[in-house]
Amino acid sequence: MQQHWLKWEELPWLSRSESMGGTLQLCERLLASAIDATGLVSFLREQLPEITNEFSVQWAGVISRTPTWQMAAEFGRRPIDELPYRLLEEALDRDAAGYWPLTSGANSVGLMGIPLGDQSLAGGMLLLASRTLSAETLPAALVVGRTLGLSLRIQQRRDQDAQRIDRLRTTLRIASQFAAARETQPLLELIAREATRLLGADRASIFIWDREQGEVVACPALGVEGPLRLPDSVGIVGEVIQTGCRIRVDDAYSDARFNKDVDLKSGYRTRNLLCVPLIDPDGQRIGAFEVINKERGLFDEDDEESLVELGKQAAIALENTREREQMVRRHQQLTEQVTQGVRIIGESPPIVALRATIERLAATDLPVLILGESGTGKEVVAQALHYRGARKDNSFIAVNCAALAETLLESELFGHEKGAFTDAHEARQGKFELANGGTLFLDEIGDMSLGGQAKLLRVLEQKVITRVGGSVPIPINVRVVAATNANLSAAVREKKFREDLYYRLSVVTLDLPPLRERPEDVLLLAEYFLQQFCRQANRKTLTISPDARRRLQAHAWPGNIRELRNLMERVAFLSPTDRVEPEDLAFILSPDREPASGGTENAGLSEATDHFQREYIRQAIKRVKGNMSEAARLLGLHRSNLYRKMRQLGMSEGGEE
Repeated sequence: MQQHWLKWEELPWLSRSESMGGTLQLCERLLASAIDATGLVSFLREQLPEITNEFSVQWAGVISRTPTWQMAAEFGRRPIDELPYRLLEEALDRDAAGYWPLTSGANSVGLMGIPLGDQSLAGGMLLLASRTLSAETLPAALVVGRTLGLSLRIQQRRDQDAQRIDRLRTTLRIASQFAAARETQPLLELIAREATRLLGADRASIFIWDREQGEVVACPALGVEGPLRLPDSVGIVGEVIQTGCRIRVDDAYSDARFNKDVDLKSGYRTRNLLCVPLIDPDGQRIGAFEVINKERGLFDEDDEESLVELGKQAAIALENTREREQMVRRHQQLTEQVTQGVRIIGESPPIVALRATIERLAATDLPVLILGESGTGKEVVAQALHYRGARKDNSFIAVNCAALAETLLESELFGHEKGAFTDAHEARQGKFELANGGTLFLDEIGDMSLGGQAKLLRVLEQKVITRVGGSVPIPINVRVVAATNANLSAAVREKKFREDLYYRLSVVTLDLPPLRERPEDVLLLAEYFLQQFCRQANRKTLTISPDARRRLQAHAWPGNIRELRNLMERVAFLSPTDRVEPEDLAFILSPDREPASGGTENAGLSEATDHFQREYIRQAIKRVKGNMSEAARLLGLHRSNLYRKMRQLGMSEGGEE
């Protein structure tokens, strides 16, 4: 089998001895140069000298009709004063190369015009002029002209691709700016400003669709003072919003859909515009995005695609900003509700002094130790310190130290990493991390184990935590407020509580008085709680009869404010009438009936007090038929605190000694 091979450079057509050899080589160089050129004008300036040399002419130029004739580039000295534009237009209409012998002064000059084809400059032509030019050169000039047209098309596409890439990069950069916006109005203004810069427009408009009102609301970047509201079915914006289509208008005032009202109000004149729908991540139309008055030329398909891409990013940013604003508003509302609910009720001297102290302490970050019997409102005081201070917008986290076993204390307070222990299936933040920037309330701090106290002291001194199973130190910024109903001073003397931790926690100590020491506040608290619970029960606020008032004031309230609160809750939901009578308070021990002394006449105060507490707890358990959870509610205690109290009094779970 005989084989034949032929390389490109061995083509006989490329030989200079061939009549078209030089022309084909020039065409090859044109195409190769178009691939590496950095711009259309620079490409022409480099190649026109090659073309004049190939055809041995005085002058070469590239001209286009858009719609008036404009010279894109030229090389050499033009031998004629004025071009025959009528002949050039005829050549374009025929889509054929033409040769015309012209006379310029006393010398005859030949002019040749070669259309560059539909794939190049709009209405583009290659022109050659020389005294030696003849019609015999027409075939070669036609080949070079068409090749030049293809080369220009390659260059144009490269320029367009480079522009698209640049616009995409710019869009991504702009999108990152959108993500940093926190409020809707500044975001809308940023979107409008960046759209005008990206697309070379004079102005941009963002219209948000108010479906319920049947209107669109324009961004203030329109140049109109105040909010601008328009019907959602009028004009080009209305059509875009209703149909979801894109609209490009080259002459606004000749388009019947264009609404001139905005121009009339603003004194602005719209020449051309581009409008696309704004679509949220769920595919729903939320408005329209419009750019006005292209600074150079008219809006094209590339502008349209760029505005669509920018609109997608803008819609996502608007959605995120709106959600964030809603979350901020809800947080502010919840904070206001909680702040209003955290009230220190009472007009007794100790409570008036306590409120004044809280106001002063709330402005500081000093650790506070709150002392007082169970039910005196220690957590309410801690919340008041938080919500009246600078940390109110951050978290308030409460931890009951008595309810945490020593094995779980470290994980609960400091968090753990995945796999730190058997049930650690995933990493979890501890209470200190959750309270970062806010307040951590450690209730029943006196019941914390000595090991837990040591770890807590280290965190308070270093202000750094390490999760269980982790090694990375995590800085924390937390205000610590602790509370207990135990005698910490005695616990320190008995070595049951660390002295150094005690002094760390008790920089400021607040001692809450029991309710029996401020009887003038009982009725104020009762009416406050009754009003709250009647509102929850959807009933008119109950009034308290004079006899019921005397009954409330005569009671000793061993469960303090919590006992009174629970009583008012039951009354609000269960009272059959709109008036609270003494019989509605029957479950309060009668002040007129002294409990049986049980042989405590000659006992000391401490023993008599313990006897009274045992009897009181036993009656409560009997009243609820042994239900310890309900007994704890009746006594105004946490269930764990009730069990601990019973153990201290030497009582079994059934209430027996």
